[in-house]
Amino acid sequence: MIDYLQPELPPISMRMCDANRLRNIAEAASEKYPQTTEFLAREIERAEILPDARLLPGLVTMESEVTFRDDISMQERAVTLVYPEAADVDAGRISILTPIGAALIGLSVGQTIEFQTPGGRWRSLTVLRVQQPR
Repeated sequence: MIDYLQPELPPISMRMCDANRLRNIAEAASEKYPQTTEFLAREIERAEILPDARLLPGLVTMESEVTFRDDISMQERAVTLVYPEAADVDAGRISILTPIGAALIGLSVGQTIEFQTPGGRWRSLTVLRVQQPR
């Protein structure tokens, strides 16, 4: 029998305003997206919460433009991380309530996170660039 260990998660940080709003979103969507909201809630709980006014270059926050690499396919993708009501996959605006959105929040440039999707597949993403919202 093979025993798969939970990968070590990288340290993450979030702005206080993002953490507070994301807690509410995760709670409100918990019945519709139970696995993703549970993952998001765990990410919020383990994050270092930072003051809203602090400059956070290189940190994935809500509304930031993120370029990441899928470490399995080696494909790069640029997206903007948004709240669910602003999501538009065709326009590259991904919801925080997607597995990729929940995985990216709080990471910094150069960090990698491994996570399991609701379908049971393992993903590994590395943040390459972050542009803060204007």
